[in-house]
Amino acid sequence: MLSVQLNGHTIDYDVSGPRSGAADAHPPLLLLTGWCQDHRLFRRVVDLLSEGRRVIRMDWRGHGADRSETGEFGPAEQADDAIALLDHLGVEQVVPVSTSHGGWANLEIADRLGAARIPRVVVIDWLMLEAPADFLAGLRVSYHPETWREGRQALFDEWLAAADCPPVTEHLTEEMGGFGFEMWARSCRVIEAAYLKWGSPRARMAAFEEPRPIVHLYSQPAFEGYHDVQREFSVGNPWFSSEWLAGHTHFPTLESPAEISARILAFADGSA
Repeated sequence: MLSVQLNGHTIDYDVSGPRSGAADAHPPLLLLTGWCQDHRLFRRVVDLLSEGRRVIRMDWRGHGADRSETGEFGPAEQADDAIALLDHLGVEQVVPVSTSHGGWANLEIADRLGAARIPRVVVIDWLMLEAPADFLAGLRVSYHPETWREGRQALFDEWLAAADCPPVTEHLTEEMGGFGFEMWARSCRVIEAAYLKWGSPRARMAAFEEPRPIVHLYSQPAFEGYHDVQREFSVGNPWFSSEWLAGHTHFPTLESPAEISARILAFADGSA
């Protein structure tokens, strides 16, 4: 990974894929993780995605090789850093692809930069509903030094869903498990605040100054009512679409890399 100082923080990133020729016909992809994850979340898809276009991976502040305390930050500051990185790299147009609650920053980036610079948006496995009471209660367990590991493990168990998927198990135990209390508690506070402010990701999307195509690719949750909510939202907002991947875990980029890569590329190219 390369590093650059942006907004007073070290931001780690890398760029894969061709820099000319076939890549010129397609905007690059910007891969954005959720909280307490780093670029390794995309290790199984980066080669697939970068065969014909540039792919940029970035780690949020405090999420790269330098894990020193960063102070409070949220989607606004994450968007500041991502936009600064795009400017640093001279990227004029990009399709951001985020996972989980990295979606809040993704939408902030897209709304700020407008449809000309961000023509399409991909969000992956992100809770599209208004936050249920038990979800918020689970976040609050992680606010406290005495109970945060308990809260984190409950989420890990839900996300893995007892699936036999070694890449996801490794991601949870070795990668997400490498983040400590301060970042985990911050992530839960920020996520709760986003739902309290906007109600749901659907409401945040609907507030865009310039609507543009957005797709939600997901495996969890899998109940029919969840699919219905998204279908109904797309009726009134035809720029939105959703595709259920029928996977078992919260991490399609690790569980089903070929399938989700194909879906991302088809959408980014405008063919889906």
